[in-house]
Amino acid sequence: MPLTPLPTLLVEPLVRQALIEDLGRAGDITTHAIAPLDCAAKTVMAARQEGVIAGLDLAAIAFRLMDPAVRFKPVLADGAHVAPGATVAIVEGPARGILSAERVSLNFVSRLSGIASATARLAAAVSHTKARIVCTRKTTPLMRSIEKYAVRAGGGANHRFGLDDAALIKDNHVAIAGGVAEAIRRVRAHVGHLVKIEVEVDTLDQLEEALGIGVDAVLLDNMSLDDLRRAVTMIGGRAISEASGRVTLEVAPLIAATGVDLISIGWLTHSAPILDVGLDYLA
Repeated sequence: MPLTPLPTLLVEPLVRQALIEDLGRAGDITTHAIAPLDCAAKTVMAARQEGVIAGLDLAAIAFRLMDPAVRFKPVLADGAHVAPGATVAIVEGPARGILSAERVSLNFVSRLSGIASATARLAAAVSHTKARIVCTRKTTPLMRSIEKYAVRAGGGANHRFGLDDAALIKDNHVAIAGGVAEAIRRVRAHVGHLVKIEVEVDTLDQLEEALGIGVDAVLLDNMSLDDLRRAVTMIGGRAISEASGRVTLEVAPLIAATGVDLISIGWLTHSAPILDVGLDYLA
């Protein structure tokens, strides 16, 4: 499916707050001292590493908010694979607006492109299997929508966006309820008929208990490869199988080969390294 951009209404407040944070109490005193009010500039946004681009809409908003006269002309689209040196966009117009929005725009693009690039590497590593790479709720506070968008740009899929769009019964819920089956019963009695229920299990015995009462999905947490294979056989298509825990680029294909449907990875959104993207003066 084509990548659908996030609504401007959703992301503009994030960009606006980032610009306000950067401008501080007196604005860009360096640029205002050096660049005359009528100074024009042409710059190029370019990738300095191989990866996948994401966040260009946020960069465009940053320049527009700083000065509507700045023209942001993307050469590529989010989700595009880039080589080092590849031109991502041309930015031209009033120099003050370009320079003052430069860091915020690059912060968004570098951060989101880093997430997209890491996701793309993992998705490629398991592409010979049915498994899909998904993210988690381990996101930067207030940045969840754009970080999860970056996962999609890299070819991954999204898990829950929040606590209210699906029920995920985790180990502490099980402990409080007194068992897997009782936790599932309590949730099923509480939520509506359209809400899916997933339960996290650490052992095959817990899995058997969950399957006995019935759930939509099971999160197989930190299981060995042998236990994952056994779990997939036990599930037998009765629920979606999701593996999680200590997933690396090297381990992901081994987990995918067990037959699980999903591999969820928290570090995609909380620890993925940025993709180095820069803005260079042309004229």
